[in-house]
Amino acid sequence: MEDKKICLITGANSGIGKAAAIQIAKKGYHVILACRNQTRGEKALQDVKTVSSSESVELMLVDMSLKSSIKDMVKKYRAKYNKLDILINNAAFFDISQKEVKLTNEGIESVWATNHLGPVLLTQLLLEPLELSPQGRVITISSKGLIVHPFIQVQLEDPEFRTRKFNVSKAYYQSKIAQVTYTYWLAKKLENTKITVNCVRVTNVKLDISRYPNLSSLARFAYSLKSKSSLSPEEMAKTYTYLATSDEVSRVTGKYFDEKNQMVSSSKYSHNFENVNKVMDLTMKYLETSLVVQ
Repeated sequence: MEDKKICLITGANSGIGKAAAIQIAKKGYHVILACRNQTRGEKALQDVKTVSSSESVELMLVDMSLKSSIKDMVKKYRAKYNKLDILINNAAFFDISQKEVKLTNEGIESVWATNHLGPVLLTQLLLEPLELSPQGRVITISSKGLIVHPFIQVQLEDPEFRTRKFNVSKAYYQSKIAQVTYTYWLAKKLENTKITVNCVRVTNVKLDISRYPNLSSLARFAYSLKSKSSLSPEEMAKTYTYLATSDEVSRVTGKYFDEKNQMVSSSKYSHNFENVNKVMDLTMKYLETSLVVQ
């Protein structure tokens, strides 16, 4: 283990995260699957080991919607490892059938908590191990769907839909533009370190519709049509693997990459550092009491 690079991937029990875990394990990295559900996580662990022909894979449990769970996993990680080479913030919550706000056990709207606050907290708590890597890499995940929502912003007064009508797509894309702003903010903060921070713009990827039993028949039909032109998780994961392992991007930071490993631009809103700082000031207010691991 001493000479192996360590890659931690959240939400690695299925889809793109699992595919990336297999690809990165095949390259000789020690891969940690950070998953919420133990049963699904253990099945994914066996699958990744089998397909990658690597035993250097392990499971750590974490619920990315809960600050307490993230802190617990970081404690366990840091008790076992000094450094971290790659962190891929892949886990996300997007139940396309959701109609109303759902709060986490800590009382925060679940999409905002899982897709934005969780990745920021996890990354901030793992910066020290990342700094001990010869070249630490942080990879955040956004969505090509933001192109269809070019004017979406983080609603600073009400990111949790406490006073406005909940819409799961708006909640999801708000969390994804927030992740883009976090990428730029963190890259700037770390510009004099060996850590790089880049974001992946995930395009349409084939969904496992069985994960959404409440979908209407019309929505199921729409998704079946959409999936015909969608990438497989394995194809999309190649960009994760490229950003995680390629020497070509060892000095590239603060960039946004598409599924062809090409740099692309994000919205004007996300590049405006006044907006970026406002989003991150709000984010840190949510997290300020959780940023220290005892």
